[in-house]
Amino acid sequence: MSIVATTLMILALLPFVYYLLSLFCVIAYFRGARKASIPKVSFMPPASIVKPVRGLDYEAYENFASFCRLDYPEYEVLFAVSETDGQVCAIIEQLRADFPACSIRLITEVPCLGTNDKVNNLCQLVQDAKYDFIVMSDSDVRVEPDYLRQVIAPFADPEVGGVTAFFKSLSAGNLASNLGALGMYMDSAPAALVAKKIEGKMRFAFGWTMATSKRHLAEIGGWKEMANYHSDDFELGKRIARCGHRVELMATPVSMVFPEETLAKYFSRELRWSIGLRSVRPLGYWGLAFTHGLPWALLAAAAAASINSTALAVAYLASYLILRVGLTWTVGNWGIADRNLTKILWLVPLHDAINFVIWFLGFFSNKIRWRGLTYYVKYGQLIPTPSHSHDTPPRPKSISTVVSKA
Repeated sequence: MSIVATTLMILALLPFVYYLLSLFCVIAYFRGARKASIPKVSFMPPASIVKPVRGLDYEAYENFASFCRLDYPEYEVLFAVSETDGQVCAIIEQLRADFPACSIRLITEVPCLGTNDKVNNLCQLVQDAKYDFIVMSDSDVRVEPDYLRQVIAPFADPEVGGVTAFFKSLSAGNLASNLGALGMYMDSAPAALVAKKIEGKMRFAFGWTMATSKRHLAEIGGWKEMANYHSDDFELGKRIARCGHRVELMATPVSMVFPEETLAKYFSRELRWSIGLRSVRPLGYWGLAFTHGLPWALLAAAAAASINSTALAVAYLASYLILRVGLTWTVGNWGIADRNLTKILWLVPLHDAINFVIWFLGFFSNKIRWRGLTYYVKYGQLIPTPSHSHDTPPRPKSISTVVSKA
C-alpha cells in the first residue's frame, strides 16, 4: 500500500511542475512585453476587418460598434452571414446608419466550399476585402479604439506572417459566465506561453483575433484549404508557422463578452472545444492529464492520509490552491490587467473540477453541436451528421447579395 501511495504522491507533483513552468513563462512574457519598444505607429497600411456571423451574440451591437470606432486612417468592416438572418442584418444596417463615415459591407449569401460554415464565410470575406491586410475576429469580441494599430504594427517586420491576441473577460456575472471568463487565465494563456517557450515559436492562433495578409493566405492555399476543419484558428497559425513565418501576440488583449448562460450550455461549449482539441492534437490531449492538478492533489492527499501523514495531505491540497490561484491571478490580474478577476478567484477549484470531467468525457465522443449544427470531428475535420444534412436547408452555390457602404 505504501508503494502505491508513494507512486501517486510522486505523480501528483507533475501538475505542480507544470504550474511552476507556466508561472515562469507567464512572468517572462509579460515582463518582456512591458519592456518592449512601442510598436511603430507610422506603419498603418489600409486593412480589412472581416467578421463571419451566425446567430446573434450577447450585446452584439456594442461588440460590432467597437470595430466602427477605431482610430485608424483607412479600414473597412465586412460582415458575412451564410444564411439570411433578419436580426443580424438589422443590427448591421443600424451600424451603417450610426457610423456613416465607416466603410461597412454585408455579404448575405456565400458559396458552400466545405463543412465549416465559419470558414465558408471567411473565404468570401477575404475575396471581397479591398485591402491586403486581413483582420478576422469572432462576433463576441469587443475592442478599444487603438486595436487596429496594435494588430497591424507587428507586420512592419517582414518575418511576421500572423498576429493573434489574448483576451480580457467581460462576464455577465452569473456562475456559468464567470466560469467561462476564467478559461483564458487558467488554461489558454498559460498553455500558449508554455508551448511558445518549449517550441520556440507560436504555431497556432486564437479565433478572437487572427490577422494576416492576402499574400500569406495565398501561400498556405487560402481559407478554402481549411474549409472542412474544426479548429480554423489552430490550422491558420500552424500553416503560417510551417511556411517559416512568425505568429506574434499583439501588445494588448481584446475583450471577450461572456453572456449570462446556463451551466449546461457552458458545459456543452467546453466539451466541444475539448473534442476539437483531442482531434487536432491527440498526443497533447493525453498529456493534459498532468495539467489537472485538483484530482491529482486529492489522490495524493488520500494516499498521504492512508499512511497516516495528515500534514503531507494538507501540504498537497494547500500547494494546489496556492499554485493554481496564484497562476490565475498572475495571468489575469497582473498580466492581462483584469481588475475584476479577484471577485471570482474562489471559482478556481470548481472550474478545475468541471474541466477535468470535460477532459475525461472528451475521450468518448466525436460528436459536437456548433452554432445550431451537428457534426462529427475526425482527424481535425468536420463531418456533417445525417440529422445535420437533413435539417439544414441547401446552401446557395452562387454569390448573390452584397450590401455595401463605402
